[in-house]
Amino acid sequence: MHDWGAWILRCITGFAAIFATFAYLKCKTALERISSEIAQTSIHWSLLVAHASAMVIFVGLSFFLYDAGGGSGSWAYLFATSWFIVGISAIAFAGFTFLSRAIWAQLIRSTGHLWAYASMAVFSACVVGNILRQLWQPANYLTFNLTKMFLSPFVSGVITDPATMIIGTRRFQVEIAPQCSGLEGVGLILAFVILWLLVFRRECHFPRSFVLIPFSVALLFVLNSLRIAALILIGNAGAERIALGGFHSQAGWIAFSAVSMGFCFVTQRVPWFVARQRSRTSPDGVNDNPTAAFLLPFLMTLAAGMIAGAAKEAGGLERLYLLRFFAAIAMLWLFRRSYASLSWRCDWLAPAIGAVVFVIWIGLDRLSSPFADREVSFALTVSSPAVKVTWITFRVLAAVVTVPLTQELAFRGFLMRRLLSRDFELVSFRRFSWCALLGSSVVFGFLYGGYWIAGIIAGILFGFALIRRGRIADAVLAHATANALLAAYILEYHKWHLW
Repeated sequence: MHDWGAWILRCITGFAAIFATFAYLKCKTALERISSEIAQTSIHWSLLVAHASAMVIFVGLSFFLYDAGGGSGSWAYLFATSWFIVGISAIAFAGFTFLSRAIWAQLIRSTGHLWAYASMAVFSACVVGNILRQLWQPANYLTFNLTKMFLSPFVSGVITDPATMIIGTRRFQVEIAPQCSGLEGVGLILAFVILWLLVFRRECHFPRSFVLIPFSVALLFVLNSLRIAALILIGNAGAERIALGGFHSQAGWIAFSAVSMGFCFVTQRVPWFVARQRSRTSPDGVNDNPTAAFLLPFLMTLAAGMIAGAAKEAGGLERLYLLRFFAAIAMLWLFRRSYASLSWRCDWLAPAIGAVVFVIWIGLDRLSSPFADREVSFALTVSSPAVKVTWITFRVLAAVVTVPLTQELAFRGFLMRRLLSRDFELVSFRRFSWCALLGSSVVFGFLYGGYWIAGIIAGILFGFALIRRGRIADAVLAHATANALLAAYILEYHKWHLW
């Protein structure tokens, strides 16, 4: 049960992510028609209560099975079966709370065989991924030799020990574990590329496009070796804590994101691979793209965060946090003309809503306390006054200025309206839909990890601030007020884990 439970949850999560992503990319017109029907359908509150009840039982059974041992004999099988049934029921209740059976049937018909493709992709990833663990050792040796080759032009006398897989310099050495062989990244890019070519097969030129499969796999595998070589060079240069900290954890994701985005660009823009051009309604500059104006500031902040995280020392502060702030400022300035038509007036209720969000956030933190603040506290203690002041200054500036602007533009300005219509810029800020409000708030809440419940509640309240008078400034001010109060609370009581 312990093994199968994890695999079941992986399959459910993977299927939902793959199906939702490619359904949106492939069947936008059908989904917009279904979305308009959903907007006119009321929520089934009885099913929502049933979902909440099933989740309570599911959590209790999970605790009993995984933490308390799960009993023995026939009772163990009974609890395991109940756990599975209750978990599936909770998902079903949640699905039917917002979508009727007729709409679900329409969704399945509109997406064709996508559910089968997603199921096969998830099942294959689980099975093949488990089998491919046997290739970890030979792939590990190949990564080891590639890393040595990349290091040789920059370091004289590379130290290698193939028996222990240790490689590096006299000053800094690492052990290349089997998990670092690059196969996990290869599996990710392989699943992404194959599924993309399958779903967008009409837009891709075959058999030419098949060349991109081995090319993408080989490129990511080589980039993994380059990542390890760069890690060793960073450590050899005296920045051991950066090498073993942020760079070690972020560089792989940066490489995967770069290869994925490059693949998407090639399959849609390079004529040799494109069989049929997809229609584009606004081929001009980015300032003519309303989606870019609302999303790019937020996305560039995330990209800057990945870069800043890669330069973070192990157990230290994110010294390049200021990159997030300036990336957001640059994007907001670039699209400043697009925001001129928005109403930036606000009233007294916006800061009041922000204060309520602050109280809820602190209250939930005191009830759960999911994180310890020792790491940041220690990092601040050992940092120089200049680093400490710079970090705190830009944390506060970002929390009060750029974070409210970029996140409200993305989640309330774009996503909440995009869930109502494809032409979201024509949708009034005062138009209300439970599906749009809750959907955008859930996505917003998941940004905050362990504080996802507080994040969802905050998203709902910020959404109400926007809908009440149809002014984006109200949502921004409510968000900024909550963040300002939270920043003051953190600085006063040293609750660094809230950042």
